[in-house]
Amino acid sequence: MQPYPLENLLRSPIEWWSSVVCLIVGVFILMSAPHILLMSYGSHAIAIGLFIISVWRFLQGYRVFRYRRNLKRLRYYALSSDELPISQQKLFLGKGFRWRAKHTQRLHDLKQCGHEHFVKPGRWYQWARAFELKYEHSPKLQWLVRLLSSQNTLNPLRPLPPVGGNSAIHGIEPHEKEVFLNLSERVGHTMILGTTRVGKTRLLELMISSDIRRNDSAVIVFDPKGDVDLLKRICHEAKCAGREQDVLVFHLGYPKHSARYNPIGNFARITEVANRVANQLPSSGESAAFKEFAWRFVNIIANALVALGKKPSYKAMDRYILNIDPLLLEYCEQWLPSLESDWRVKVKETEKRLDEKTLPFHLKARNRFMIALVQYVDTLKQENSIYEGLKAIFNYDQTYFQKITASLSPLFAKLTTGTIAELISPNYFAVDDKRPIFDWLQVIRGKKIVYIGLDALSDSTVSSAVGNSMFADLCSTVGQIYKFGVQDGIAAPEFKKQFYKVNVYGDEYNELAGEEFIPLANKGGGAGLQLTMASQVDADVLARLGDQAKANQIFANFNTLIFLRVLSASTAGLLIDKLPQRVPVKNRVQGSSAHDTTNLADEMHFSSHTEDRIVTTDVPLISTDDVMQLPKGQAFCLLDGGQLYKVRFPLPKNDMHAMPDHVEDIVNTLRD
Repeated sequence: MQPYPLENLLRSPIEWWSSVVCLIVGVFILMSAPHILLMSYGSHAIAIGLFIISVWRFLQGYRVFRYRRNLKRLRYYALSSDELPISQQKLFLGKGFRWRAKHTQRLHDLKQCGHEHFVKPGRWYQWARAFELKYEHSPKLQWLVRLLSSQNTLNPLRPLPPVGGNSAIHGIEPHEKEVFLNLSERVGHTMILGTTRVGKTRLLELMISSDIRRNDSAVIVFDPKGDVDLLKRICHEAKCAGREQDVLVFHLGYPKHSARYNPIGNFARITEVANRVANQLPSSGESAAFKEFAWRFVNIIANALVALGKKPSYKAMDRYILNIDPLLLEYCEQWLPSLESDWRVKVKETEKRLDEKTLPFHLKARNRFMIALVQYVDTLKQENSIYEGLKAIFNYDQTYFQKITASLSPLFAKLTTGTIAELISPNYFAVDDKRPIFDWLQVIRGKKIVYIGLDALSDSTVSSAVGNSMFADLCSTVGQIYKFGVQDGIAAPEFKKQFYKVNVYGDEYNELAGEEFIPLANKGGGAGLQLTMASQVDADVLARLGDQAKANQIFANFNTLIFLRVLSASTAGLLIDKLPQRVPVKNRVQGSSAHDTTNLADEMHFSSHTEDRIVTTDVPLISTDDVMQLPKGQAFCLLDGGQLYKVRFPLPKNDMHAMPDHVEDIVNTLRD
């Protein structure tokens, strides 16, 4: 087909008429060659030429027919796990095409007045749907209703798939191909945005399945909702890949079946413990001062626990924040024997000499032995920062101390109530508890597969606190790996630093995106961290952080953008602003004019003029409306340094039968 100035595909396939004529004439010449005085070889040559022209014109017409058909209905596309393309260089996303200026032109043409019938179902289709609705409860016509609603390809009136949106956005390119994301680009992180129930979780399933089957990285999945299908997919893929023993499931909603994890038990610097706890507290207005006090007290307790050889935990924090006496006594019992072996005797002598009348008012209700202990240690005049911190808490007036730590008590109560306390404050010495305890360094070294179900629908506060602490712990672990490599502590210093890939997925990550998330996204790539985060709108992250500048910091760290259907123009603008805003499109303008003259001496008394002009205007490569009208399971993807692709994802086939034994109970409970 000649490259005409306008690509006119919105028409009937008129090429088929000439194709049929050439075919009929060719058959006639073959059958009637003697009657029209043609030699046999001449008639065969002419017939072959006509057949070639007929096929050529048929294919030209079929191109128009296929284009028009694709505007209304795309072919069904589903893949099982075994059919998923797995590559060591690329990540499979689905079928689609690179969006170019010609696609902007085609979509622009479809939006013109008079072209609505190319994308809307015809009258017979609408009649069939109305008939189904009217007679769906009629026993006599059930056979016809079932026939009309059948998805069989022989049914010309079969219903369109319930995906909504504008199918023409993808149908304007009939020539699809498999779309891949280079694995080298994933270190720049991936953000998925789309409104609810448009396919975000199913896309995550696709990407997670590829990572599990590739078997070259640790896979960590944060799921605030606790989607049972996502957990089933992870377990199924792990078993199919022979990695069922690598699966760890942490679920706040099902503590009896869950693995255990201490969000504040591992750190590179002791101050990280206080940061993870204090960051859960409000920091606006007058709350900022109380947050600083809380940070100081938690830091003092964490230092004392580490000095005693214990791992900090939420349960220990809750125990000591309102009663520091046991921790102070335990620390002194470890420290004082190195100074004086008979220290306990001297403390008791000091206790006997105490005069309650001379005691400060805030100490009158305190334990006499502890008062004597503090007085005795003060006489030793030893410099010990941990003791001084514990002593400072001890000397606070109890009423005043409870006021300035009032924000901590509710937080610790939520994190240490019921069976959840066993998950996030595990007892490391309970040998009869078979539930595994994990930490991030262990997960990364062993290339484990971890599912984190935070049960946000039941308790968003606990979910948010645990999720933020996990992100902060992961950030600390990644920082340690960046400095010393993943083999730090188990390999000789002269060995070259090694970095393993760590693929972290977050569904509804706005539930988890605290301040800890910013350095994780900003600096984690150097240690092999690859984030893939999904959310509904950009405002979710802003509402979570409460600061536009911090929200922009997070968005700026995602180089690969995948946009499903969104309902917010500002969210669509995150993609639109990164694309060309001046793409020339052509419009055909029809014009006609007529002129007459009043001068009777002129030979020409009347003239007319008719013309078709091509006018070029500039439009954005895609518009906000295009992103907001995407069907379910389709997306615009900004890949490989700013190249725009239009992609549709494969539907999963129901083939999830394999399941690791040690997580089948969790899946069955979730299903129930």
